[in-house]
Order: sequence, then structure tokens, then C-alpha cells
Amino acid sequence: ERGDAPLGSVEAVVRQIAGWRDWVWHLYWKLGPEYATTNNYLEAHNPVPPQWWDLDGENVQSACMKHVLSSVGETGYAHHIQRLMILGNFALQRGINPQELNEWFVSAFVDGTPWVMPANVVGMSQYADGGIVATKPYTSGGAYINTMSNFCSGCPFNPKIRVGENACPFTAGYWSFLARIEPKIRGNHCMAQPLAGMRKLSDLQLVIEQENTRTSW
Repeated sequence: ERGDAPLGSVEAVVRQIAGWRDWVWHLYWKLGPEYATTNNYLEAHNPVPPQWWDLDGENVQSACMKHVLSSVGETGYAHHIQRLMILGNFALQRGINPQELNEWFVSAFVDGTPWVMPANVVGMSQYADGGIVATKPYTSGGAYINTMSNFCSGCPFNPKIRVGENACPFTAGYWSFLARIEPKIRGNHCMAQPLAGMRKLSDLQLVIEQENTRTSW
């Protein structure tokens, strides 16, 4: 009322609590409980990695994933960008089953209530509802993580490289993911530019083969 509250604090209350959370609350009741258990538009069937269930950041190599998993294990919390663009991004690219992923988020986070996670995980993060919550799959390569954080400077993987031993699992995973889901999203005009870039890659098949057999991330 005095007009002297910091802008960041106001944004947090207005946008994240009064805005987003209220919208997600209404989505929960509108979409119904079956929303979390029936949607899998991109046909993702891989299990959540055991390191995630163990909240074991020490047994992964990528600096960003190591930090976020360890943080969730210690505090039950991660910033929403870390949830969306590291955890969610990885799960989306790797075809992790959205129902199991939702269960993991509910169990791992202190704010993991059954009403708040489905729209955020199944819809916003994994595009498993085919576009009810989000207009397009929320994914990026390592360049975005490098821009938004300082993780990449101390990581054994290079966000600029997509093929080879030090190829970033997010950068290579991004292109492999687009190739896999292209039949599902080719009609989405928001994805026209990324798909056009994918089609120009001369090493796309190498990237796909590499990511299909990747064991280190």
C-alpha cells in the first residue's frame, strides 16, 4: 500500500502465488484427478533414473544435475527454473514417463502436493497433455543453461558440443528429442524454427545414435 515493496517481492506474490498457483488450483479441479494418470501425448515410457529416487547428485556427472539433485535431497526444494529447465528438461528429452515423474516430484518436494504438481509436471514441463497447459514442449540445449547459470564452466560436458565424449547431454539430448517427437509436433507453428534447424544438422543421425545409448549424464 505504501508503494515501497521491492519489485521482486511483489512479482513473487502477484505472479507466482495469486497468479500461477491460483490458476493451477483451478486447473486441478477442471481437469480432474485422472489428468495426472492418463496423459502421455509424447509416448514417453522410460523410468525415472534411480539417482533421482535416491536424490543422489554425487553419482551423476553434469554439474547442473549434480547440484539440483543434491539440493533437492538436502532441502526438498529447487528454484522453478531448475525444476523446469534442468529436471523437467532432462526428463522430457529422455522420454521419462510423465506419471512416474509426477509421482517423483510429489514425493521429493516440500511443496509437492497432489494438486499443484500435475499441471506443472504433466502439462507445463512434459507436454504430456498435448498442449492444454503449454503451447509447446519446454526444452532447450545446454546453451540456455550456460546463459542462465554458472554450472557449465565447471562441468565435464561442453554445452557447445553435441557429439563425442564431452557432448552436453542437454545439447545433444535436445536434437535427439526433436527428432523423436517430430511427427507429433510438426504441425505446431511454435516449433517450426527448431525443427528447421534440426533438419539442417549434418550429424543428426550420429547424435541420435549417441543419445540412444548414453549412460553418462
